Amino acid sequence: MKTALYASAAVIALAAFGTPAAFAQSRDQIRIVGSSTVFPYTQAVSEQYAAMTGNPAPVVESTGTGGGMQIFCGGVGTDHPDITGASRAMKESEFELCKTNGVDSVTEVLIGYDGLSVAHSNQGPEINLTKAQLFQALAAQVAVDGEIVDNPYTKWSEIDASLPDTAITVFGPPPTSGTRDAFVELVMAEGCEEFEAIAALEGDAKDDVCERMRQDGPFIEAGENDNLIVQRLNADTNALGIFGYSFLYENSDTLKAVAVDGVLPAPETIADGSYGVSRPLFFYIKNAHRGVIPGLEEFVTEYVSEESFGEGGYLSERGLIPLPAAERDTTREAVASGTHFTRYE
Repeated sequence: MKTALYASAAVIALAAFGTPAAFAQSRDQIRIVGSSTVFPYTQAVSEQYAAMTGNPAPVVESTGTGGGMQIFCGGVGTDHPDITGASRAMKESEFELCKTNGVDSVTEVLIGYDGLSVAHSNQGPEINLTKAQLFQALAAQVAVDGEIVDNPYTKWSEIDASLPDTAITVFGPPPTSGTRDAFVELVMAEGCEEFEAIAALEGDAKDDVCERMRQDGPFIEAGENDNLIVQRLNADTNALGIFGYSFLYENSDTLKAVAVDGVLPAPETIADGSYGVSRPLFFYIKNAHRGVIPGLEEFVTEYVSEESFGEGGYLSERGLIPLPAAERDTTREAVASGTHFTRYE
């Protein structure tokens, strides 16, 4: 069955790539773009794949989820990447961009879950926050005495006297990042509901207040490289950073998590849903490249192996929260069969 499926993929790919001469010019390395959160997991699989097969390790670029989708959906052929990682599901606008550029067969692969973490240096003051307090610190506009005004808060203690009397300094991802999208959806949009004046708004007016991050200094866009946020937190012990759980996990010797609504991010709290800032992680395969780009089938098969994304696999050792066993089986079948992504059709 798999042989037939792979053969079909190769036929489709030949049509997409053009003449047989195009095969001779095919890349000898897999090319992957996308989410900075998914990046360390993909990098780990890349290293394992290279060690197992002796093939060159894939080229993995951390471009952000949104940036990765733009590049991935740019077209079919060796000038375009084979896979993109994503810390949110593909949007309908991205799906349409793919179709417009001839990327008309894509497989969505759910790999596990992540807790979007707020953290600070181990040397910094203890701080635990609610979603409402994070909204007050980071929104462009907030509710003060029943009125919606430009955010006046510059210190945490101005929001709540029990919080540290230090400047609000939060490093976070840019608008192209899936982490930014998730933070807005899971923290900002929920936190704003705690304020009567904002909750009473409707439609675009409410979305604008709940989702717009401030640009007057306390929130600092730190690009798509989460390692830079970690470095800045170690340099400024009063600052906070926003990134995926894997980066907190990998830097637990120097960083400490902030509890959100009284719950700390951990494998157990993310898996059972008690940590309220968790999200699914994905990668997307360009099916026209299967059977054409050397090693692509072997790479994606390794990515969804039990040794990789299963319970106790090497990705869980890097902070990935595994899917339940039945969902892992479903994911493996989707990868093996090249199941076409149809959510928006």
